[in-house]
Amino acid sequence: MTAPGASTDPLTLGRRVRHLRTQRGLTLDQLAADTGVSASQLSLVENGHREPKLGLLSALAAALGVPAGSLLDPEPPTRRAALEIALERAQSSPAYARLGLPAVRPSKTLPTEALEALVGLHGELRRRDEAASATPEEARRANTELRQTMRAVHNHLPELEELAERQLRAAKHAGGPLTHRTVARMAADLGLTIIHVDDLPHSTRTVTDLENGRIYLPPVSIPGGHGLRSLALQAMAHQLLKHSAPVDYADFLRQRMEINYYASACLVPRTPALELLRSAKAAKDLAVEDLRDAFGITHETAAWRLTNLAMHDLDIPVHFLRVTEDGSLTKGYEDDGVGFPADAGGAVEGQYVCRRWAARAVFSQRDRTTEFHQYTDTPAGTFWCSAQTGRDATGKRFSITVGVPYVHAKWFRGRDTQVRARSTCPEEACCRRPPTELADRWEGRSWPSATMHAHVLAPLPTGAFPGVDDAEVYDFLERHAR
Repeated sequence: MTAPGASTDPLTLGRRVRHLRTQRGLTLDQLAADTGVSASQLSLVENGHREPKLGLLSALAAALGVPAGSLLDPEPPTRRAALEIALERAQSSPAYARLGLPAVRPSKTLPTEALEALVGLHGELRRRDEAASATPEEARRANTELRQTMRAVHNHLPELEELAERQLRAAKHAGGPLTHRTVARMAADLGLTIIHVDDLPHSTRTVTDLENGRIYLPPVSIPGGHGLRSLALQAMAHQLLKHSAPVDYADFLRQRMEINYYASACLVPRTPALELLRSAKAAKDLAVEDLRDAFGITHETAAWRLTNLAMHDLDIPVHFLRVTEDGSLTKGYEDDGVGFPADAGGAVEGQYVCRRWAARAVFSQRDRTTEFHQYTDTPAGTFWCSAQTGRDATGKRFSITVGVPYVHAKWFRGRDTQVRARSTCPEEACCRRPPTELADRWEGRSWPSATMHAHVLAPLPTGAFPGVDDAEVYDFLERHAR
């Protein structure tokens, strides 16, 4: 027989003893006399404050006329007992203790309806507490800390590289671009089936039905970088990495980074990617577009994957930017000292990139079929960059840029470019302050109507999975589970 406390909840055991005692019409003193303990000791057991030893457990079972094992049943004996247990647990939580409010004792005189209401209120408070996401400042700080962590390891995670290659071998991936059929086989190895639907909840990219073993994907790729293979691999990564519901925004960001890394490592496996990159480096002909075309991926995935391998395996420090057409930096990584614009807390997301940098100069190029190359002289040194533009799901343009210090430009195709710019940012005179003659001409003689940036007023998404509409997701799952 399992000893009390090994896997038994003392509260549930205590309520079961009380239920059986009152059911048999015994007082606390009578049961105490039958078991050879004091009434005060027995009261502690019934209230879940003391776990009975094996001898007392056997004596209680004999006195109550039940098998000893039945006292260890993890289910509360009645609905009332379940409510009392739930209330006691809620009132003993740190969150309730912080409120400084008195505990409500679930005495016999407390109506069951009142217990229902109290337990329901505690449940809702707990749900809101768990769902509350970080403030914008906390989220930016968490994102900055994650970026710094990844920079310290040169954006390279060996354990995820190994996991990706192991899963590909198990799926008998023969090389070249990863096919949808192989991705489906990888899912099947995890007991999952990929299903494409056209009614995916608007707040999700994918939904995994763990009960029925299904990964629901949209019918077509999401413009801007989220291909169907990548989405499926990200969904699988949550299961492979045994992720649980994020406990805070930092945990959510870490999980998102890990699934993205795993998906990229599957789409561009390290071993064949390094064969291509090392050969290209030897020929001084490295190019993001070659990595993109060899593995059938987006330009952004190829550029980001290069950052995973560049410093760790090629001894080339790099930087990466994704920048919107208005110049806002939405994603960035650097281990080459280029120096991104940052706020006081070190966050780079949302900061405006210098107009002179290749990440913004590329938008003015007429030929957008090939990569744009440029040297830029900055206060941190001279950097060579390769940039390419794309469009997101809303049709808005963005640029993807990979750059290296001047001394490492020799390894890349496009190093012979004659395009050169000079940036003195963060000095405002570089590109933020208008020329004196234009300022004198138009200051006080113009009134621009600013575009409203909705994100400034929008609250940070809430929920254990920030921004996900649980009601919509559960309705979707129920609809498709039939």
